[in-house]
Amino acid sequence: MSSEALVMKNVCKDFKVLNRHEGLKGSIKDLFSRDYKIVSAVKDVSLTVNQGEIIGYLGPNGAGKSTTIKMMTGVLEPTSGEILVNGKVPYKNRTENCENIGVVFGQRSQLWWSLPLIESFKLLRDLYMVPQKDYEEMLELYRSLVDIEPILHKPVRQMSLGQRTLSDILAAFLHNPPVVFLDEPTIGLDVSMKSKIRELILGLNKEKNTTVILTTHDMGDVDALCRRIVIIDKGAKIYDNDIDHLKNYFGSYRTLKLRLEDDTWEETLIDEKTTDVMDVIMEKQKTMKIKDIKILEITTEEVIRKIYEGSER
Repeated sequence: MSSEALVMKNVCKDFKVLNRHEGLKGSIKDLFSRDYKIVSAVKDVSLTVNQGEIIGYLGPNGAGKSTTIKMMTGVLEPTSGEILVNGKVPYKNRTENCENIGVVFGQRSQLWWSLPLIESFKLLRDLYMVPQKDYEEMLELYRSLVDIEPILHKPVRQMSLGQRTLSDILAAFLHNPPVVFLDEPTIGLDVSMKSKIRELILGLNKEKNTTVILTTHDMGDVDALCRRIVIIDKGAKIYDNDIDHLKNYFGSYRTLKLRLEDDTWEETLIDEKTTDVMDVIMEKQKTMKIKDIKILEITTEEVIRKIYEGSER
């Protein structure tokens, strides 16, 4: 049975927020005000992630994802509940926790801006006290997974966005941490670089059995990398299961694509339990000529959107 890389039990995180007043007088009043409200960013979330899993930690903006990740990495202390990462409490053992995790937060690079990538790697090797043999083996693994030679001796400031993101991910895995947190790793990248980064993450996970916690709004990342997803909304966990189960639950949904007489495509999400596809097509034909028809299975992105809509209701 797989060992537990991360465990959360009934974790809550509350923030005390000042009720601010308008205008200059209000700003002065706020300096001495004790009028606070409590905002619950994370509400009673429990989660267990086994070693070697890649899970997608998903949710709309403001759902509590970043707050949860910050507690997992030891940046924030939970208001209540328990968190264990590699068997340690992150905020109580920050130094030890940092030695055993890798982190990539969006566009916040951990590399030295003016130095070639290889020099940043050497500094990180010394910082994490990685044995020379292990360091060289990791570089060889990188070479087998992705073509790193063109960027190894290139200063970070001269790299493209995709090259910097790729380099940051390589840096996060360099000391072979048991757990790596990736926050929006492919944001802003082109299709080719996204594919390369996804292959790299899968390769490192397979070779090193690294647990990966992925937060993203890109459903392509989820489909390519994650067999299991956790969805959080308004601070509460609303789903924790595999993607196939999620799609089966919404199995009656189809996307109907119609190419109209002006050569534009119109898309409609249909639940075949309640709506007949032919009825929709016939109704549309009353007002406009249809030149082509496609019926597609529901995508992960559409499933997630349906869950968000259900949660809001």
